[in-house]
Amino acid sequence: MAKETVKKHNEFEELVENPDVLAERLAHSEDFVKKNKSKLLGVFIAIAAIVVGGFLYYNYRSTQNAEAKNAMFQAVYYFEADSLSKALNGDGQNLGLLQIADEYSGTDAGNLASFYAGVALLKEGQFAEAAERLEDFDSDDYLLQARAYSLTGDALLEQGKNKEAADMYAKAANHNANPFFSPQYLMKAGIAYEADNNFASAAEMYDKIITDYVASAEVSDAKKYKARAEMLAGGNQAE
Repeated sequence: MAKETVKKHNEFEELVENPDVLAERLAHSEDFVKKNKSKLLGVFIAIAAIVVGGFLYYNYRSTQNAEAKNAMFQAVYYFEADSLSKALNGDGQNLGLLQIADEYSGTDAGNLASFYAGVALLKEGQFAEAAERLEDFDSDDYLLQARAYSLTGDALLEQGKNKEAADMYAKAANHNANPFFSPQYLMKAGIAYEADNNFASAAEMYDKIITDYVASAEVSDAKKYKARAEMLAGGNQAE
């Protein structure tokens, strides 16, 4: 390592002190540029295209997101007024949540439209479509994301997909677990596992509430449900 450092230092001193050596190096560099002019030009053009393309794409996405936000205003108004058909499909002049989510997918507003659409479809009893829209939703807001997981569980449970629903409720409970909502999701997970006749897993969900969320409002019911689930689990094993 020390030899390489000394060698580089000597080369640098030679370049500084001997103009002929420097001129020779520059000549070699010029020859290299001349011989590879086309390749170098292509590289520079490619780099410029990437930079410009990235800038244009960012501006396009920003514009798309702004458009989606404006389009969502009326749709969310209908959603909050419980006019779910208009919220989902529009009113003939304004786009509905479904079209906004599809046309502006990849934008923050389009992503949020998927969440609203999923909730509206769930209320309308279109459970398969609701699950699909809610599964498309992806957020950095851990409370909203956990809520989306739980609502997906609701949609699956309504379709008789008890195990998938239970797993989704458990996922909601474990997503940045907190004492405010996790006990609720765990309780729903336990009930869904019981509906799937998986009483051992149900008992685990109730036990987690009792152990990890001792101050939650769900503890009292969790104790009763756990005892029942353990009894039923024992009965299954005996059979």
